[in-house]
Amino acid sequence: MANSRSNLSPARIIEVDDKGSNKTDGISVKCMFNPFEYTVSKTNSYEQKSKNRSDVPQVEFKGSGPQVLKLSLVFDTFETKENLTETTRKLWKLMESKTRSDSNKNKKVPPPEVAFEWGIFRFVAVITEMSQKFILFNKEGTPVRAKVDITFTQHKDLEDYKKTNPTSGGGEVNRVWRVTSGDRLDLIAYSVYGDATKWRRIAEANKILDPLRITPGLELLIPEE
Repeated sequence: MANSRSNLSPARIIEVDDKGSNKTDGISVKCMFNPFEYTVSKTNSYEQKSKNRSDVPQVEFKGSGPQVLKLSLVFDTFETKENLTETTRKLWKLMESKTRSDSNKNKKVPPPEVAFEWGIFRFVAVITEMSQKFILFNKEGTPVRAKVDITFTQHKDLEDYKKTNPTSGGGEVNRVWRVTSGDRLDLIAYSVYGDATKWRRIAEANKILDPLRITPGLELLIPEE
């Protein structure tokens, strides 16, 4: 597997079949920059019932909600000169439904199921929400960097965590940002933290004395928030 722009094993989003196995002929999107973090959540539903002579209500379990994965990804084609929209269009296709004829009737085919894979983590789901924001443009006005926020919702009870090889080691995965022309620390901070004012955190972690002098090709360690 080729590495990401930061020279780390890349995360990817790949189309899967109804059994959760990767489709060899399906859509696969490799993340140019691995996510700085991701959030997995789950909600259970309870109904409150009054209880005689007690201020503490009784609760009755009603059902379990699905696991939900939320993450943000950055795609950048400034140096490669690739078409950024062609890359992100693959993600939009993973949300498209189709219509096909079946016995003289039109049948709606739901969007494909996908898996988000990164290291030992594997989350099989459908994409239920996605937004794309273009945050950098070249001199012709063509977008060359985009931030994509994605929500995955699990709907099957599958084994999502691969077994860890005890000899492979572990530890924290650091995120690295490779500087391209036009980058500034405040823009990088906005891309990874959603807050441009946190540029000092990046400057301190990389011992940068002059934040206005970062050169293309420089690899910056992005610290946790």
